[in-house]
Amino acid sequence: MNSEITPLFRSGEPAAPAQHFAMRFSSTPRGARLARRLAGQRLDAWGIPYDCDTHHALTLIVAEFAANAVLHGRVPGRDFHLSLARDATTVRIEVTDTCTEDVPVVATPPDLRDTGRGLLLVEHLADRWDWHPHRSGPGKTVWAEYVLPTGCRPAAVRSCPSFTAAAVPL
Repeated sequence: MNSEITPLFRSGEPAAPAQHFAMRFSSTPRGARLARRLAGQRLDAWGIPYDCDTHHALTLIVAEFAANAVLHGRVPGRDFHLSLARDATTVRIEVTDTCTEDVPVVATPPDLRDTGRGLLLVEHLADRWDWHPHRSGPGKTVWAEYVLPTGCRPAAVRSCPSFTAAAVPL
């Protein structure tokens, strides 16, 4: 991981994503749940159906980032921001909070009992993930990119290839 600022999508020319969703949520467990639920609804509307394993993986990443924003990035009176973007092949998830002190780190085996398990899941589910300081104020943005399987791309029928829990080593 490095802390360089990355564009919304790295591939080729800087084109605007085909679909975009962004919203602020209260830095509470209720806000984190709402972020996950609205992200799930948006993914379904974009053709990544609820019963698809790709949908489950993406909502798990959103849930982990939102929970971390509430647990580790909360500043009283400040919200966190969720952004989803989808182009023809990739979904990008960004969560921005206002805390600058606590940066995301994947736990190593001796530390797994205490913290970092969720980011270990993100590490295995996402094709790329990282964080960078917030561009326009205090805080940080944690992001992940997930390359869609062929069955979840725009021209496809509303179905996604299967994903098995056994593929995610813990």
